[in-house]
Amino acid sequence: MNLFQQTLLKYWGYSGFRPLQEDIIKSVYEGHDTLGLMPTGGGKSITFQVPALAMDGICLVITPLIALMKDQVDNLKKRGIKSIAIYSGMSKEELDIALDNCIFGDYKFLYLSPERLGTELFKVRLEKMKISFIAVDESHCISQWGYDFRPSYLKIAEIREMLPKVPILALTATATPEVVEDIQERLKFKVKNVFSKSFERKNLVYLLRNVEDKPKHLLKIATNIKGTGIVYVRNRKNTKETAEFLKQNGISADYYHAGLDSATRDKKQQNWKSGECRVIVSTNAFGMGIDKDNVRFVVHLDLPDSLEAYFQEAGRAGRDEKQAFAILLYNKSDKMKVEQRIARSFPEIEEIKRVYIALGNYYQLPIGAGKGMVYDFNIMDFCEKYKFEILRAYNSLKILSREGYIELTEEIDNPSKLHFAMSRDDLYKFQVANVKYDDFIKFILRTYSGLFNDFVPINEDQIAKKSKTSTELIRQLLQKLNNAGVVRYIPRKKTPLIIYTEERLEEKSLIISKENYEIRKKRFVDKVEAVVNYATSTTKCRSKILLEYFGEKNAYRCGQCDICTQRNELDLSQYEFDGFVEKLKLELKEKQVDFETVVDMFPEKEEKAIKVIKWLIDNGKIVKDGSSLSWKKKE
Repeated sequence: MNLFQQTLLKYWGYSGFRPLQEDIIKSVYEGHDTLGLMPTGGGKSITFQVPALAMDGICLVITPLIALMKDQVDNLKKRGIKSIAIYSGMSKEELDIALDNCIFGDYKFLYLSPERLGTELFKVRLEKMKISFIAVDESHCISQWGYDFRPSYLKIAEIREMLPKVPILALTATATPEVVEDIQERLKFKVKNVFSKSFERKNLVYLLRNVEDKPKHLLKIATNIKGTGIVYVRNRKNTKETAEFLKQNGISADYYHAGLDSATRDKKQQNWKSGECRVIVSTNAFGMGIDKDNVRFVVHLDLPDSLEAYFQEAGRAGRDEKQAFAILLYNKSDKMKVEQRIARSFPEIEEIKRVYIALGNYYQLPIGAGKGMVYDFNIMDFCEKYKFEILRAYNSLKILSREGYIELTEEIDNPSKLHFAMSRDDLYKFQVANVKYDDFIKFILRTYSGLFNDFVPINEDQIAKKSKTSTELIRQLLQKLNNAGVVRYIPRKKTPLIIYTEERLEEKSLIISKENYEIRKKRFVDKVEAVVNYATSTTKCRSKILLEYFGEKNAYRCGQCDICTQRNELDLSQYEFDGFVEKLKLELKEKQVDFETVVDMFPEKEEKAIKVIKWLIDNGKIVKDGSSLSWKKKE
C-alpha cells in the first residue's frame, strides 16, 4: 500500500481509488501543472485533499461556492484535519486571525473565494505561507467561453507569478474542448497536462418526454420509478407548488431554494439525504457538494441554460453505478420561454448602465471612491427603490461583474462568531472586577473551545437553552462584553454582497465591451440552442449528443435512451442504420424522389430500407408529399 492509499484509508476509510483519481494525485505530487476532468460525483475533492496531506505546507483551494467551501472545511475538521475558509463578508479581525493561523498554525488547507486573491492583505500574508500547491475547483469559471465565467478567477494568474515553483491542479466536471485549452492557457500551465475520464455514464438512462401536462407526467415518473429523486425547476415559486402537488398525490416531497434560511435548508437537505423525504424539488441551488449516491431519478421540468448545466445536474443520479434515469420534460411553449430568457439575460446596454448608476446612488458612493468596499445587498429593496425588474437587474449586475467593475457574491449565511480579545490574565482581572459577568464568561468558555486563538461560530439559541434564559438576553450580554473590549462579537448575518473591485465611474467612462456583451450573448444563444436541439432531436442517441458536445467524437449510441429504444425496434445495428440514413439524406436533400425509386436504391435490403424510411418519416426527418419523399430542411 503506497503513501496515497494509506492516506485514503486513514482519513476516508476507503481501500482504493476511483478511476483517474490516483493518476491526478501522482501528477500534482510530482510537481506538474494538472487539469482533471471528472464528471459530477467522480470524487474531485479527493484528488487535492490526498496529495495535500502527503506534502509539506498548506494547500490553497480556490472555489466560488461558499456553501461548498464551508461544508468541505467542516468535513475535514471532523476527520481531524486542520482547515480554514476565507471569503467575502469576514471582518478584518477575522481575516487577520485566519491568515496568521495559516502561517503559524500547521493548517493543511486554506479555502478561499477568488475575489479575496486580489486584496493586499492576502498577498502580504501569502508570501509568508508555505504553499504545497494550488487547487482550483470549478476551473471552467476562468474561461470566457465557459458557461459560468467569473472575472475574479483571472487573479489566479497573478498568484502564480508570486509562487512560480508551486504547481496548480485545476478541476472541473464540465468543459468543452475549447474550454479545456482556455483553462490551461489562462492558468499559465508550463506544459499542457490533462487527465480526462469519459463523460459516458452507462448506468444513466437519458429520456426526453414531449408532454403538455408536465406535473401529471412527473407524478407518473415518481410513482413508477422507486427510490430517491431530484426535480429541477427554474424559479422558487415553482419549487413549492410542485412539491405540494406531489404531496397531495401521495409522494413524499419537499422544496428547496436559496431564499430559505440556512437552518431550514440544512433540515430539508438532511431529511432528503436520510430518506425521510423521498423527492426534493429545487432550483439549481440544490446539489453542489451533495454526496448521495442512490438517487434513482433526476427530472428537469424546464430547459436548463446549457448542456454543461444539464449534464452536471442530471449526473447527480446513479452515483452508485446502478441504473438511474435523467428525464427532461419538454413542450412547444419551452421554446418561447427560452427567447424570453435570452432577453432577460442580456438587457440593453443603456439599462445595464442605469443599474450601475443606481447602485452607486444606492450606497451613496461618490464618483472615484469605493474600490475594495464591501456592502450588504438586498436586490428586492434595490429593485423596488429604482423600479427595476429583478431578473434584468440581476443579469445587469452579472454583466458588470464580468467587466470587472463589481463582484456580486452568492447569499452568505454567516453564523454568529466570538473571539476573546483579552489575554487570559487580563480576562481574570476583568472577572474579579465585574462579578456580574463571571458566571456567564465561565459558561461560554466551558461551552466553546479555541476562543482565544480564533473567531469561533456560536449559537445564541443553544446558549440560551443550556443556561435557561432568553436568546435576547444572551445577545445583550455578548454585546456588553464586546463594548467593554473583552470579546469581539459578530452577530449572525445572512446576505449577498456587492464588492466594488474598481472605484465608482462616471457613466461616460463605463464601457461594456463587445467581448463581454455581444460575443457572450451569441455564445449564450448557441448554448441554449444546443439544449433545444437536444430536446427536439428525434433521431440521435441522447448520450451521444452529450458526449459529442464534450468532444468525444467516437461515442457509441447508448442503446437505452428514448431514441435508441425506438431504433432498437428496427432490429438494425448502428452501422446499418447510419448507412441507410447517410445514403437517404444524400439522395433526398436537394430534390423530391418517388417512394418506390428510393426503395429500389437498396436491392436485397428493401424490407430494412422501408423500416428506416418509415421511422425517419415518423420522426420528422423525411417529409412525405403524396408518394414523393424529401429530406426535411432546417427551419
